[in-house]
Amino acid sequence: MRVLLLGANGYLGRFVADRLLADPAVHLTALGRGDDADVRFDLAGGSPGALTRFLDAVHPGVVINCAGATRGGARDLTRHNTVAVATVCEAMRRSTSSARLVQLGCAAEYGPSQPGSSTAEDAVPRPGGPYGVSKLAASELVLGSGLDAIVLRVFSPVGPGTPAGSPLGRLAEAMRRAMQAGDGELKLSGLGVQRDFVDVRDVARAVHAASLSAAQGVVNIGTGRAVKLRDAAAVLARVAGYGGTLHELDAPPPRHSGLISPRTEQNPMEHLGAPAPYPDGCGSWQQADVRTARDRLGWRPRINLEESLADIWMEAACRI
Repeated sequence: MRVLLLGANGYLGRFVADRLLADPAVHLTALGRGDDADVRFDLAGGSPGALTRFLDAVHPGVVINCAGATRGGARDLTRHNTVAVATVCEAMRRSTSSARLVQLGCAAEYGPSQPGSSTAEDAVPRPGGPYGVSKLAASELVLGSGLDAIVLRVFSPVGPGTPAGSPLGRLAEAMRRAMQAGDGELKLSGLGVQRDFVDVRDVARAVHAASLSAAQGVVNIGTGRAVKLRDAAAVLARVAGYGGTLHELDAPPPRHSGLISPRTEQNPMEHLGAPAPYPDGCGSWQQADVRTARDRLGWRPRINLEESLADIWMEAACRI
C-alpha cells in the first residue's frame, strides 16, 4: 500500500510515520514544508493543480493529513487548518489516484460539553475558539468532498514528545523547575479541568487502522475517560519522585493568561493555572464516546495515562 503522509514532522505525524514504517506492506512518502520531507510542498500556499500532478505521479492508495497549526491568530489558523485542507480535497478530486483520505481532526471541534457526559460523533459541534472553528471547517470540507474519507477527532494527545506549551507539558516543566530549585512546595491552580487524555502512540495505531478500513465519516479517538489535571499532577509527582507538597490554589494567578505564571519577587513559587477561560475552547470537561472507534475500526487504547506521564517526565528530567 502506497501512503502519502502530510505533516510527518509534527507531533502526531512523527508517530504516525513510525507506525506506518513498521508495516512492511506500506510504502511511505512524506510531503511537507521541511527540508527532511521526501517532497517539499506548502499546503497553505500551494495550488491544488500542483498537488494533483504530484498525486498522479505517486498514485497513493491513502492520503493521511496530520498537517496543521494549533497556535496563532484566526487568519493563520484558517490558512493552515482550513485552506490547506481545501487544497488537499480539491487536488484529490482532480487526481486519477482515487485515494482514501484520513483527516486528523480534534476534540476542539465539539467545544464545551456537559460535565459527566460522553461526546459522541453525532453531537452538534459548537467550537469555542478560532482553533476549533478552523478544524471544524476543515472536517466539513472533507465530509462534503465526495471522497472516500474519514475524520478522526482526536481528544487530548499525550505521551513522548508532548509539546512544552500543552497543559501536561507545562506541568512537567513546572515540576522540573521545582525539583531543580529544591522547592518543597509547588503551587498549582486551575487543576479542576478534566480532559480525555489519549497516548499519541495509540492515536498512531488508530490512524493506521483507519487507513486500512472502509469506515467513513467522523470517528472519535480517546479513552472514554476524563481525568482531572489535579489527578494527573499527582501521578506525575509520583513518577517523578517529587516529594514536595502540591498546593492547589483556589483560582488562577492574576494578571496572567498562560498556564504557568512567571516567578515574582513576592512569590517565587511556580504556579500552574488554567488560562482564562480555557485556551482550547472546550470548557471544564471533555470525554469521548469511543464506541464507534471500537466497532468500526477495531481500535481500543492500550497505553494508560501513567505510562504516558512517565514518558513526558523522562523528557523533562533530561533538562535537569
